[in-house]
Amino acid sequence: MNRIILIAALFLFGAVAQAADPAAGKEKSKVCAACHGEGGAGLEAMQDFPRLAGQYNDYIIRALKDYQAGNRKNPIMSVQAKTLSANDILDLAAYFSSQQALVGKK
Repeated sequence: MNRIILIAALFLFGAVAQAADPAAGKEKSKVCAACHGEGGAGLEAMQDFPRLAGQYNDYIIRALKDYQAGNRKNPIMSVQAKTLSANDILDLAAYFSSQQALVGKK
């Protein structure tokens, strides 16, 4: 019985992990670039907006879901996040987390 549960859990995890598509996330991130910079690398002129490049996948997922639920408050992000499907969130997280973080850049 435990073996069946383990196999089912691995199958489910594999299906979720494969659902995220960084290439699709790159395409969907074009609207994000206005504030977060291309690839989420940030913009010099808009330092109040966080850099998303290199953030942990699960952090981006949690943040977007929290904006959707109203647990995080930001007038721009709350509106943007509400338009995202669960798959959009996974794709965006996969893309931004795959980008190289710019350590030390202000």
